[in-house]
Amino acid sequence: MTPRVPHQRRKLRVLALVEAPLVPPEDASIRYAAESPWKTEFDVLRTLRKLGHEVQVLGVDTDLGPIREAVGTMKPDLVFNLLEDFDDVPVYDQNVVSYLELLRVPYTGCNPRGLILARDKALSKKVLSYHRVRVPEFAVVRMGQPVRRPKRLAFPLIVKSLVKEGSAGIAQTSLVDSDQKLAERVRFVHQRLATDAIVERYIDGRELYVGVLGNHRLRVLPIWELSFRNLPDEAPRIATEKVKWDRRYQRKVGVRTALAKDLPEPLVHHIQRLCRRIYRILEITGYARLDFRLTPDGQVYVLEANPNPQLADGEDFADSAAKSGLSYAALLQRIMNLALEGRTTTD
Repeated sequence: MTPRVPHQRRKLRVLALVEAPLVPPEDASIRYAAESPWKTEFDVLRTLRKLGHEVQVLGVDTDLGPIREAVGTMKPDLVFNLLEDFDDVPVYDQNVVSYLELLRVPYTGCNPRGLILARDKALSKKVLSYHRVRVPEFAVVRMGQPVRRPKRLAFPLIVKSLVKEGSAGIAQTSLVDSDQKLAERVRFVHQRLATDAIVERYIDGRELYVGVLGNHRLRVLPIWELSFRNLPDEAPRIATEKVKWDRRYQRKVGVRTALAKDLPEPLVHHIQRLCRRIYRILEITGYARLDFRLTPDGQVYVLEANPNPQLADGEDFADSAAKSGLSYAALLQRIMNLALEGRTTTD
């Protein structure tokens, strides 16, 4: 039997798990946080405290022991999980979540199985294509293996890390149009990012982001779009690492994310239904952002599923939630309420 979700006014004991380098300073200000790598952590912690919750922050490094100790000492109502990796390994966040399940403490965000399926870009595409969800053709080049492009993969191609998030390592040079450039970029991913590489057919078109909230009953947020006001016409519209994180570059090329306009109503409904299918196929829980490409002829391709996306105030996920009527504080409270529903991978 699922326990009753507590009323949002109840004061909760919250243990926030944060990557050790991203613990905000005690005297941090809103203005200082705006340009800091720990803005998400600052926004979440500040808002939870404003909601009246008791929040303890734990900087997580390379040891699970402090998590067990903090859970045993604080006895939190839930863990607010802000980890994107563990010991600098992106896919290890699923193991931390598994550990929280062993400790039998509720936690925000996605369950371990959903993280496993979604974090590996090739695995998620295999699962989705089995269910006849349109994804770009792709191939994986493992570390230490030579680059052999399958004949079915025609240029242009885009080269990414198989598991890293946040557009890590993606640049304009990630888009390649020859076997020589392909080999060079795969070598970059192997050597600089120390991960396997995924090579995908580049899909030209509009880049759309859609947030989803829920465990079994899902709420699809308004469709958001990434656009560039000042990028030269010949430059590819891709979400590079600079586009995601470099404020100066964002201003230079006029990066903007906002409500997608001029989408026909039937297409909006199709994308919303597709989001629910993908979320359930990949067994995601909590919240996620799904990334799509919309081609000029109206074809929708799934690029990635991102469980536990960035939660900073003023970023895509929070802005789209606000457009649907959820303030930032209400969004965080909703995410905690979902954790307290008691949904686990064994339900």
